[in-house]
Order: sequence, then structure tokens, then C-alpha cells
Amino acid sequence: MLDVLIVGAGVTGCAVARELAKTKRTVKVVERASDVCEGTSKANSGIVHSGYDAKPGTMKAKMNLEGNRMMEQLSKDLDFPYKKNGSLILCFAEEDRPALQELLERGEKNGVEGLRIVEREELIQMEPALSDQVVAALYAPTGGIVCPFGLTIALAENAADNGVQFQFNTEVTKIEKAEDAQGTYYKVETSKGLEEARIVVNAAGVYADKLHNMVSNKKMEIIARKGEYMLMDKEVGGMVSRTLFQLPTKMGKGILVTPTVHGNLLTGPTATDVEDKEAVNTTQDGLGEVLAKAGLSVKQVPSRQVITSFSGLRAHEVGNDFIIGEAEDAKGFIDVAGIESPGLTSAPAIGVYVAELIQGIAPAEANPTFNGKRKGIPHMADATAEERAALIKEDPAYAQVVCRCELVTEGEIVNSIRRTLGATTLDGVKRRTRAGMGRCQAGFCSPKTVAILARELGKDEAEITKCGGDSIFLVGKDKENV
Repeated sequence: MLDVLIVGAGVTGCAVARELAKTKRTVKVVERASDVCEGTSKANSGIVHSGYDAKPGTMKAKMNLEGNRMMEQLSKDLDFPYKKNGSLILCFAEEDRPALQELLERGEKNGVEGLRIVEREELIQMEPALSDQVVAALYAPTGGIVCPFGLTIALAENAADNGVQFQFNTEVTKIEKAEDAQGTYYKVETSKGLEEARIVVNAAGVYADKLHNMVSNKKMEIIARKGEYMLMDKEVGGMVSRTLFQLPTKMGKGILVTPTVHGNLLTGPTATDVEDKEAVNTTQDGLGEVLAKAGLSVKQVPSRQVITSFSGLRAHEVGNDFIIGEAEDAKGFIDVAGIESPGLTSAPAIGVYVAELIQGIAPAEANPTFNGKRKGIPHMADATAEERAALIKEDPAYAQVVCRCELVTEGEIVNSIRRTLGATTLDGVKRRTRAGMGRCQAGFCSPKTVAILARELGKDEAEITKCGGDSIFLVGKDKENV
């Protein structure tokens, strides 16, 4: 029997897993997708929020501030891209200044440091591309940007390196409470068989309500809130240096414009509640809204430089706060639910909080062999000439360019496949190396990447998928019957 079973390998599930690896426990993560970071964690803004927005006293406010403060050191320990670039919350009319002042006061109550209101003259010096409509802004210097894939994968790899088991393509179909001489435990039926665990952590994203309602009479409702985005080429990535928000509404923080840690320009998201929890399609109306509203923040949105669009689903809880804790009528069943924005920022702190909850329920000794450090994949695009030469000397595959747009080599792709929790799909390689994320959007590098995956995994190329399941590329050979 497991000590802890975590359902969901998104950023919160992986953060909890890493914290639990610091103790002597048997911990397993099950994930219905083919890889970590396949849900909300792969399709978000990549923003490290400063913490001015959440209502004081809420779990969102507490986790946001603590997660923000943890991120820089965590990025050094786990070697993932992070930058403290600061953020601006833009005000477009004099009559809206009270709302800006309210945000300032709320942020100060939450403990956010360095907040101040900046007037237009200084703003234009800070961000010359700001639109003429901007009259003032709240400046939050502790805001930042992070690679959401890099953070999630780093947490997962480090957890696995320290003994946590991960099992993919495993969907939970039923959970039942059971009793034995030691007390309550859970029988968890999955698509790959039965799991038994003393403690279950429900980190299932938009499906967290489904799992919770299997074991608790106090029902939970999670609404899938779709957000659509547009990503622009690195040629315009320097249009702004800070993350630009608009004064928030009841539906969220509005349309942002931000640089990414990899040098692109990102704008979005929309906020539309949808019934279908798999509805990650983009729409003409949604993308039109993104462009129109981004134009409030900056002059001349470079729409001709859009290289891709995407959407993600946030897990919105009707009470508008994170739900983190033991279910009232299900001892040992811990919900980590409703983790919408600022969930990415909060994840490291949520991991600590949940690990402390579990320690209170079932104490365990510290793991004396825990190693909190992890080294990421070396990227030729970011390496110096000396570093490139050393990599190529060690492995000539680092001289073979596969993805021209992002300068990703065969050595990097092989590394992404062979390492802990290595890539098994084209998307898995993409999120670990950026092969396919450039302006041609995998038009050039896909065939070679598929071939490398097949070779490294010992499979036929026809078995390689984009993201698991039936997402195959090849259905046959066009000349096999000639």
C-alpha cells in the first residue's frame, strides 16, 4: 500500500510530489495524459504574480506571496528559466484611479513589497510602446516570468530522482473509502489497475470536482474557464520589457502583454466559461478579442508576427479561492483544487503547505538522501562559444542542428528522451527543448524529431505520437505497394 497517491501531474501535483520526496514515504503520481504538464500547466501566461490582486486573507493571497518569494531560489536549484522583470497594471481613465489605489492598498495588505503608482511621464520612459490611453499604472517590481513547462518538468524530475513514482496514461475511474486496523485508506481504481493508499492528493485540475465528489458528500463544483492566447515571433519580443496587465474585472486580470523568458511576445488570455472540460480549441471571436484588447495597452500590436495561437482551461472554483485541505468527511483525502491564476506562482508554496498537512496527518521521518538540486538540458541557443565547443567535444550530436528556428540540436533532443521522465512524444520533446516552438512551428524539424524518438525508444516511426493516444503522424508509406 502506498503512503500517498497524487492524482495529476500538473505543476501543483509535481510540487507536492517533490516536497513529499523530502520524507521517507512511498509516493506515486498517476496522470491520465502521456506526460507531465499536459493540462492547465502547459497553456498559461507563464507569469510569476507579485500578489497584489488576491483578496487579503484568502488562500490565494497567502500562496501567491510565498510562491513568488520561493521562485528565484527554486529556479537556481532546479535550473529552469525565470526572470524578475516586474509588472505594470495599467489604468486607462482618470475615473478609474480609485481602483488602482485599491489594488495598491490590497497588495500592501498582502505583504507585496515595492508597490507604487507611476504616472504617465515615467511610464513612457519605462515602456515606450504603451498606448496613448494609459494615464497611470501600479508598478510591482517583484513580478516575474517563468517557463511553465520548465518549472513543472523540473519539479517532476527532481521528485522522481528522489524516489517518487510516476505513472502516465493512467486515468482514475473510481475512488472508495476503506478501513483496516490502521484506519482509513483509499481504493483507487484506474485504467491500469487498482491502487491503494493511506492518503490521496487530488490535484486533478478541471476534474478535481469529479474526484472529490466520489468520496465526499459535500459537493464541489469546478468550472472550466477557457483562455485564448496569441504568441508572437522573437523579432518583436522586445516590444515591452515588463508584463503589462489591465485593471482586473470579475472574470480575471484581463488581456496581458508580456515578454516570455524565451524572447517571444505573448498576449491573452480571454476568459470564457465552458461546459466541455476538453474544449481547448481557439476561436475567431476569442483571438479577435485578444488583439483588440491588447491594443488598449500598446501601440500597434504586431499581429503580422503571430506564429501560433493556443488556449488553456483554468480550474475556477465557484467560491473564487483555492481549495487546499482535507475533505471534511473524507479523512486523508486532500483537495488541491480550484488552482487557477495565480496557481503557477503559488505551486511551490502549495507543495510545502500540502506536505505539512500530510505530516500532521501521518508523520514521517526526513529522507536523509534527498537531493534538491537538478540540472536541466544544456541549450546550444543560450550557450557561449566555449560551452558549445565543450558539448560538441563530449557528444558530436550537439553539432547536428535539428530545429533551425530555435537552434535545437540532436544532442539536446536525445538528452530530453534519455533523462529522468524523458520525452516519449513530439510535444514532450518540444516542451523540454523548444524544438518546434519557433516561427515555422515544427514545419522543418518534425520528421527528424520523430525519427530520433523512434530510434531512441526502439519503436517504428508510425508509433510516435504528438501527445499520446491516437495522435499519430504516420499512417503508412506512400510507395510501399508500388
